Amino acid sequence: MWDVFKDWIFDIIQFFYNFCGDWGLAIIIVTVIFRILISPLMHKQTKSSFQMQKVQPLMQELQRKYADDQPRLQEEMQKLYAEVKFNPLAGCLPMLLQMPIFMALFQVLSEMGSRTSGTTYEFYNLVPSLVMKPSEAMAAGFGTFVPYLILMVIFAGATFLPMVLMQMGNKDNPQRKQTMIMAAVMSVFMLWISWGSPAGVLLFWGASSLMGIAQQQISMRIMKKRDAEAAETIEVKPIEVDVTRKQKKPRPTKKDTTKRK
Repeated sequence: MWDVFKDWIFDIIQFFYNFCGDWGLAIIIVTVIFRILISPLMHKQTKSSFQMQKVQPLMQELQRKYADDQPRLQEEMQKLYAEVKFNPLAGCLPMLLQMPIFMALFQVLSEMGSRTSGTTYEFYNLVPSLVMKPSEAMAAGFGTFVPYLILMVIFAGATFLPMVLMQMGNKDNPQRKQTMIMAAVMSVFMLWISWGSPAGVLLFWGASSLMGIAQQQISMRIMKKRDAEAAETIEVKPIEVDVTRKQKKPRPTKKDTTKRK
């Protein structure tokens, strides 16, 4: 089943290669299509993170209030998640969907030489070979290694840049420093992974991450604009008091007084 999935990935890339005549551009086209397909999930992920920022003070208050009562804390946190419609797993789903494609593409590009022959698998004149790893390019000389180094930086930086951008807009978060440190550590870890990865994998993941950042920023602007419009439309209505006035009785006239006598 896994081999069939890999063959399917290769056939799609080869189809676009036959259409555009470049392996790198074919990988980018596949990446764009993939990001468009998961764009609804990305919007939900960004929306969930945006809601998380807004309820962060309430979460911190609950953590202080029920610090010694973990079962009660978990119960109150679940209630808070339900009220704001926040799903902690929403941020993991797009990443999990990309992992099978990442693994399949890694193996496909590693086996590319045995799948076809007589092809250099270059990305125009920017990257000499998409099946070559940065570690192998370094052995060929620094001039050959430069484009692979750029792909490594994009691969590592763009993966966790969305996390950094979210924290940049939330300066009052006490966990901001810890998140930034974690992003830096993970970026170094991704650099280590990229050292032994084919350039085509770095191109796919880097392009995918950059598109993800663009999708995140668009979603954030849409949600901020909606919040701003909602705040502007809130008007303080005057209190309407239903006052029923008593009808005044007509005063008796002089003629009526004479008749009574």
